[in-house]
Amino acid sequence: MAEFEIITEAKELEDLATALLREEIIAFDTEADSFYHYFDKTCLVQVATRENAWLIDPLALGGPANLAPLAPVFAAPDVRVLFHAAEYDLFVLKRDCGFAFSNLFDTMVSAQLLGYPAVGLAALIEHHFGVYLPKDEQRSDWSRRPLTPKQLQYAVSDVLYLIPLAEAIEQELKGKGRLEWAMDEFNTLIQRVWPEKEFDVLGYLRIKGAKSLDPVSLGILRELFLVRDARAREIDRPPFKVLGNRTLLDICQGQPRGRNELGRIKGVSELIMRRMGDDLLEGIEKGIAEPHGPIPKIPGPTRRRMDRRTERRLASLKTWRAPRAKELGLDPGVLCPNAALEAIALANPKTAEDIIALPELKRWLAQNFGEELAEWVKKHESGKGKTNPES
Repeated sequence: MAEFEIITEAKELEDLATALLREEIIAFDTEADSFYHYFDKTCLVQVATRENAWLIDPLALGGPANLAPLAPVFAAPDVRVLFHAAEYDLFVLKRDCGFAFSNLFDTMVSAQLLGYPAVGLAALIEHHFGVYLPKDEQRSDWSRRPLTPKQLQYAVSDVLYLIPLAEAIEQELKGKGRLEWAMDEFNTLIQRVWPEKEFDVLGYLRIKGAKSLDPVSLGILRELFLVRDARAREIDRPPFKVLGNRTLLDICQGQPRGRNELGRIKGVSELIMRRMGDDLLEGIEKGIAEPHGPIPKIPGPTRRRMDRRTERRLASLKTWRAPRAKELGLDPGVLCPNAALEAIALANPKTAEDIIALPELKRWLAQNFGEELAEWVKKHESGKGKTNPES
């Protein structure tokens, strides 16, 4: 069993942060509780250096805001901060603590750029070190205290091998000339800003099967969606743990008009009837009285319309991507996502500089492949390029 220290006092965290500033490389991970709470939060921060490991308990410290002593560590340009799949960790740490990051290394992003067939942490650790990481606590409620010995061992195992893993992967990146690609990806992650989460008033339309409901049933679903969310906020539970989507749809289709009818619907327990039965019945009545009108368009990424010539250009670009990605040993979406291909097709670039100027493209892609992409587009425009779309 791995040895580690649990940090629960402010002075302990301050001393640890001071010591970490003397390190050149540190592995981090976080555990949050979004599977169990409406208002999710950072519940644990795992830390490892070459010699030692710690589990920092934000809840014992009074909340994630009290992780503030770690801010200089994350912001230090001469301390390399390691994460595996850093995107969510950075999101919660920026959101809960306001941290800024400087010298990041992400082992999952790096593995993707190297074309690993499996990029999960457990798969990479097994591949490099023949060690099998535990997986049985992935769905743990990290907000509950005390944490069990199994939870603690699972948590610390996520950082124990990150430093040697990162060093091995960095050598592979250098060997393939892709370290600069990775650094570009890390800088993009560091600079990312997440907007504040807002309640999605049209979220009920995203429930599978919602759009096939008749106007009355859809009106009921609209109201029940609001009832469920209000209850979820009140008890700080994820909405799906208050009432499942299937149960919502069954209520909408059955349209029960009294407690006895409502209680017979699968998924409506006695507890639900006691806690929110009246609110559900009120929502049903309101939905019946106010049937749904025309279904509004759900906001999403805006896509510019393409004419036929642009569509043919896009198809041609896909015939460039498929063999090029195979040649590089990369997933096509890692080399050049569809959004980037569409941006190129719409721009109809003439030169590598035109490619580099496109904001939708990753910098490493534009700089390393800009010239051949521009040449490919020119070939297509002159009628010499292939036009069969990628399968």
